[in-house]
Amino acid sequence: MIDTIIPDWPAPAHVKGMFTTRHGGVSSGLHGTYATLNLGMHVNDHPGNVAINRALLRKHLPGDPQWLQQVHGANHVWIDQAGALPRDAAEDKQGDAALSRQYNTVCAIMVADCLPVFLCDTAGTTVGVVHAGWRGLATGVIEQSIAAMQIESNQLMAWLGPAIGPDHFEVGDEVRTAFVSQDSHAARAFTSNRNSVEHAEIKWFANIFELARQHLACAGVTRIYGGGICTYSDPARFFSYRRDGETGRMAALIWLEKPA
Repeated sequence: MIDTIIPDWPAPAHVKGMFTTRHGGVSSGLHGTYATLNLGMHVNDHPGNVAINRALLRKHLPGDPQWLQQVHGANHVWIDQAGALPRDAAEDKQGDAALSRQYNTVCAIMVADCLPVFLCDTAGTTVGVVHAGWRGLATGVIEQSIAAMQIESNQLMAWLGPAIGPDHFEVGDEVRTAFVSQDSHAARAFTSNRNSVEHAEIKWFANIFELARQHLACAGVTRIYGGGICTYSDPARFFSYRRDGETGRMAALIWLEKPA
């Protein structure tokens, strides 16, 4: 049985979402690098193991997830039944956000520290999931995805899934500058790493949850839930690229369930 986290938000009943952890698959790797539910084909896990893991996940879904080739950018992709790519070509589709208005069409992104942002409207007509690493956040992946949904922002809500926590997400001064130069309020999301004063380069700890909340608010979204589950500090449950380097990938998935 795969281990998943279900978003805790007041979404309509037919809006379904889940976040996978590292438990419930067949992968291993040296020292358990990919143990066990690695869903990423682009890491060095055995492709056969990943295929089995994806098949195990598929049992919990109404259709095959439409995996993307994520590039830490701001592009979104509309996933629908009419335009869905063949399973063996799906990951050739580049983008860092998946959106859908179709029933039983599964939007998916993969993460291992980056923040997954789940989106839906109060009427349950449109869903999306955003891969929000710091580069995507800084270049507007949240704002562009929300604009593409073409729904009044006061009718939208968001749930922030597990990501690297503010006690572990160390970044350079250029990352802080990228945000603060756009909005001075972003400074609240950074705290100085005092241990870095001995070195020439200034280091900061970034709160990616707070940055996402700020960008959602700038896009007019005030119903924001979740945030605070740290992938880095819980190696028993989550993959973490920052912590381990070579590691597996977890999935954030959302879809509209077709009424019976």
